[in-house]
Amino acid sequence: DSVTSPATAIRLSELGACGILHVEGLWGRYEDPEAVLEEIAGLSESKATARLQELYAEPVHPELVVARVAEIRDAGAVTAVAVSPQRTEALAAAILKAEPDLVVIQSTVLSAEHVSREVSEPLNLKSFVRRFELPVVVGGCSSYQAALHLMRTGAAGVLVGVGSCGAGPTRSILGLGAPSATAIADARAARMRHLDETGVYVHVIADVPLHTGGDIAKAIVCGADAVVLSTPLAAATEAPGRGFHWGIPAAHASLPKGVRSQIERLGSLEEILIGPDAGGGGQRNLMGALRRTMALTGYETVKELQKADLVVSS
Repeated sequence: DSVTSPATAIRLSELGACGILHVEGLWGRYEDPEAVLEEIAGLSESKATARLQELYAEPVHPELVVARVAEIRDAGAVTAVAVSPQRTEALAAAILKAEPDLVVIQSTVLSAEHVSREVSEPLNLKSFVRRFELPVVVGGCSSYQAALHLMRTGAAGVLVGVGSCGAGPTRSILGLGAPSATAIADARAARMRHLDETGVYVHVIADVPLHTGGDIAKAIVCGADAVVLSTPLAAATEAPGRGFHWGIPAAHASLPKGVRSQIERLGSLEEILIGPDAGGGGQRNLMGALRRTMALTGYETVKELQKADLVVSS
């Protein structure tokens, strides 16, 4: 919610990216989420988590989900929505009615048969993915076996990472995590096995901490086809977080994973993604940095960059 609104999703699409709107976020819960976002930005540090829990206790309204996706689609933008596995079945009808271009089923750690105490029956991703007549991305995962299992569900893409991309200290609270390079490389190996077995190429999407164009380049060399950006985009002047960043897990009713954190606003979405960079710190013009990396190493396409040599140093 601190990154993607209908307005920023439209702008990101214009810039060649894809903004993913979480249907369980404020845009699916409130008629006027801008007022709620304004309140969140004005909260003191001591009161932020408790108030987030209260605000996210508002039920998701399916008609709002449909309306928000229609707003993005009517602008000619790529429409993508995210949903947690425990709410996927309950919100499936609204998601299908909204007709997005892409659905992301995202959790800190996701299995092919996801179990949640909030629903009586586990979510069988294999049967669920095949019910959608549109691409579905699933994740996260951090091992070869987990990535391979998710690929075998029929997903178009797999998120690699353990809740590390957003503003959430998953490692310290849950004890879960994996080195980013290792996780992506393992998923890359799973992708090759799945391709050999089925002839179907599943995209590996790095959902790990990425802050500069160099981080993006390294993720691609490790095997990623695409990356998820949250913190860099939360620093945009158009970002709905208004200088703050948080993930939906930070508003969990009983075990918040993360906090609302203040973040320096660095420039527009355009400046952050495609420049120009007036700061010199590598946090703007992320795509320009990626292109320069490709030029310096002699690769013309992202696919070719996956073949580059990678040296890991301590």
